[in-house]
Amino acid sequence: MIADSLAAATERMTKAVEAAKDDFSTVRTGRANPQLFQRLLVDYYGTPTPLAQLASLQVPEARMIVITPYDKAALKDIEKAIVAAPNLGATPNNDGQIIRATMPELNEERRREYVKLVRAKAEDARVSIRNIRRKTKDELDALKTEVGDDDVARAEKELETITKKHIDQVDDALSRKEAELLEV
Repeated sequence: MIADSLAAATERMTKAVEAAKDDFSTVRTGRANPQLFQRLLVDYYGTPTPLAQLASLQVPEARMIVITPYDKAALKDIEKAIVAAPNLGATPNNDGQIIRATMPELNEERRREYVKLVRAKAEDARVSIRNIRRKTKDELDALKTEVGDDDVARAEKELETITKKHIDQVDDALSRKEAELLEV
């Protein structure tokens, strides 16, 4: 029972870390990154569709991404979605076959804003991990009558170790992303 609770907590915390890393990848840096466009929704025949399902994405240069739609009729819709995307700032260039989206250089102020955004996302991930810890601790406390205080105390220490490990992983990912954002 204790092992099941700890295993479930570890799994949920790992998913929280992965979600944080995924969130970090959507924050743009000085380079073009296909993941910036992965969550971009395009109004395709009246249905919001992720861009990744409508086109292939390549990065031929550091600040340019080439979008090749599978259906040429979607070119204008993709272009509209790129222009309307908040925090992207890409300038799409449509030549009738493909779209070349150029990413502007980031100035110092914009970099600082992105660092704040990434820190907020990291804090959300930490809060999520702590909530998992709290819920698991409550589950362990409920088991005290069945397994005994010593086993629960050991499990709580192990839970704290697991929690610290996952929070450290979020902090490591945050420091890497901050370094990437502040790199000129």
